[in-house]
Parts: sequence; C-alpha cells; structure tokens
Amino acid sequence: MGLFGFGRKRAKKQAEEAVEESKELDESKDAEESAEKSDQTSQADRDEAEQSGKGPWDSLDSEAPDTDEYLDIGALMLPFLKGSELRLKANSQTGEVLGATITYGSSSLELEPFAAPKSLGLWDEVRADLLKANPSCKEVDGVFGKELTLPVKVKGKNLLTRVVGVDGPRWMLRGIFSGPAAKGGKEKDVLDGYLADLVVVRGDEPLAPRDLVPMHAPITPNQRRGEAEDSESKDDESAQIPGRPEGPFDSDQQTEVKTTLSRGPMFSEVR
Repeated sequence: MGLFGFGRKRAKKQAEEAVEESKELDESKDAEESAEKSDQTSQADRDEAEQSGKGPWDSLDSEAPDTDEYLDIGALMLPFLKGSELRLKANSQTGEVLGATITYGSSSLELEPFAAPKSLGLWDEVRADLLKANPSCKEVDGVFGKELTLPVKVKGKNLLTRVVGVDGPRWMLRGIFSGPAAKGGKEKDVLDGYLADLVVVRGDEPLAPRDLVPMHAPITPNQRRGEAEDSESKDDESAQIPGRPEGPFDSDQQTEVKTTLSRGPMFSEVR
C-alpha cells in the first residue's frame, strides 16, 4: 500500500504539480486569472500575518479560532486571506473534491486532510516513507516541527518544495508549499500563518486511516447565515401550521440545495 493510496511516486508527482502551478503564476497572469477568485478579500489585510505556532486546529478544540468568517469546504475551514485565490481539485468522474490549493503572490499551498488512527499520528510514518522513496529529500526543523524539502523537476529545472505534516485528533493534514514560500521571506510567513489559522473538521464518519476526509464545494459565511435564517424561518412556520411535518428536507430538496453550490470554474479536474 503506497502513501495515502497514491503510491510511492504520487507524493512527488503532486509536489511537481504544485511547483508547476506556482511557476505558471510567474509566467502567465492570464493562467492565474482563468480560475474563479474565491471572495477572499473581506477580512482585514493579513500581509503581515503572525504565526501562532499552535495551528492547524481541530474544530473541537476550545482554543480554536472563531470560524464564523471562514470559508467552509467540508473537512477544512479556511481563513480569508486578502490577495489569495482558492482552487479545488476534483475527480472528473465522481465530482469528489481531492484537495485545495491556495495561491498567494508567486507561491502556493496545496492542502489535503487525511483520516488517522485514534491513538497514533501518521506524519512520522509518512515522512519516513518519503525520505526512503526520494534520496534528494531532506528532513529539516521548521515552524510545524519536522518538515521535508523535496526538489522536483519541472520543465528540466529542479525546483524546491516544502512538505509539512500536522497530526490532529483522528486526522493528519498535509501541506505542500511551492514557490518562494518553500524557502523563506514574506510569502512563506504569510502562508505559514494561513496554515496555522486553519481549522480541520474531522467529523464522526468512520474512515480508514489514510482516506481523505470528505470535502465539498465552498460555502461562504453569508451562505451559512442565509441557510441558518431559512431554517429558523421554516421552524417557526412549521410550529404555526397544524399538521406541518417536522424533520429534515426530503431527498429531492437536499439534492437541489447541494447542486446550487457547484462552482465549476473553481475546480480543476483529475481524470
């Protein structure tokens, strides 16, 4: 069984894809603008974001950040970062969301949340596997503990990525930094701070270790508030009308609500 089901080479392949995406940001602004912007401009400027050293957070942690103004993609609650873009990677056959990539400046951060055993973390094991499979990979001490620097070849050039793993309660979050954020400077500080403010929602669904924790199309804070208001309105109406059935929407209504959240231009497909 390979790493997270992606075989011995897939982690490096994903790092190469992340570097390629970051490189394309420098080479072509047209390519950058082809993806839908993720509305991540509503919060105060976080260009000088400070790294808390405690996150990413579990949603049940009493000290976790308030996520009222975060973007909800299921397993991840994403803070808003001015000047950033969000892209979701999805399976073209099933529509399953496979990962999220935040781009900021000339850097990118690819995020994937995985299920983990109750008693043991996964990052030590995954890190050892990556080191064994990639002789050029090096282990370093970083902001999030033990990190890996992994050179990848893109269009004949060797470019550096930084691979981070964080263990939480029944989950592990992997992040791949590429571009300037893989080395140092302002973009590294900003994206490190972004990762530290992120909140993971593991949920109660039984999942095998190394399975992806389910993600979905983005739900904005305004959408969540609107849904909550609609729910309260329906509850009040149900209480006033004799014989009005109680309980959740029927299956047809649930399908309709989910369908309206699809945002095709935001997704890149995996075939």
